[in-house]
Amino acid sequence: MRKIALFASGSGTNVENIINYFENNSIVNQYLVLVNNPHAKVIEKAEKRKVPVYIFDKNKLNNGELAEKLADFAPDLIVLAGFLWKFPEDLVKKYHNQVINIHPALLPKYGGKGMYGHFVHEAVLANKEAETGITIHYVNENYDEGAIILQAKTAVEEHCTAEDIAKAVQALEYKHFPLVIEQLLFKEK
Repeated sequence: MRKIALFASGSGTNVENIINYFENNSIVNQYLVLVNNPHAKVIEKAEKRKVPVYIFDKNKLNNGELAEKLADFAPDLIVLAGFLWKFPEDLVKKYHNQVINIHPALLPKYGGKGMYGHFVHEAVLANKEAETGITIHYVNENYDEGAIILQAKTAVEEHCTAEDIAKAVQALEYKHFPLVIEQLLFKEK
């Protein structure tokens, strides 16, 4: 049985998708959702599923309380699923190759600070890219620069809007993110 720590900042659609994926799968038996936004919709989604939620701020991040909470939970994998803060360097080192992120673009393009959600999709559109997609990668000390685990692509048609791109990218996220998590958890055994 495995434990997943899920970090999120917003709506929690990927968190919900991951929990749904493993619902009838005996490999994962425990989750902890860690949220840096006390108004995030992910909190309600987690609580409906009876998944414990830990809300933290910069103070809890900097004073070691977050690190202690993670250590007590002892996750097998830490998943950043729409988490908008830079992941702390001390935790990256402590959980080396146990922290993964999903990014809504084909890295190294459109990565870095401030490049998330609609900002990425609008940039892809403005630059008239022929394709975009997702990148699932290990987290290191720099935004979106960790080793790539998987990339999946989707075409960007001439008539596409940023919303169309967002829907296509989200479909890739829902399909591939749980599968990669499952593969990594089996690899750990």
